[in-house]
Amino acid sequence: MLKKIKLTPVEWEIMETVWTFERPPSVRDVLERAFPKGEKAYTTVQTVMNTLERKGVLGRKKIGLVNFYSPKRTRNELVKSEMNSLIKRIFNGSTPALTNFLLSGDDFDLDEINELKKMLEDKERELKEAGS
Repeated sequence: MLKKIKLTPVEWEIMETVWTFERPPSVRDVLERAFPKGEKAYTTVQTVMNTLERKGVLGRKKIGLVNFYSPKRTRNELVKSEMNSLIKRIFNGSTPALTNFLLSGDDFDLDEINELKKMLEDKERELKEAGS
């Protein structure tokens, strides 16, 4: 089971950037891609990336004087952890309660509702096949 990991908004921003690299990036690589207009300081990004390493989300390898960071968790793993935490905390662990809340608004059009129905049918078929 994945250890519960909660990320702050800036940690999510950094991780979203790290996941875009094909090779382990340095702090400078992340800084230049995530904040090209200097919105954050180098030391801020470095501190956040070191915090993510302590949380077990990033691995760090030093080559010469430069640290390179690689993700130890996939985006999907962290999204799942955050969603499970949200559902437990706000909807008493009930996915149907979350779904009911989402559907109670006026945010869906007919095409989106049909898309949701198809997703549910596909999931139902998948579970039936796995059970047989």
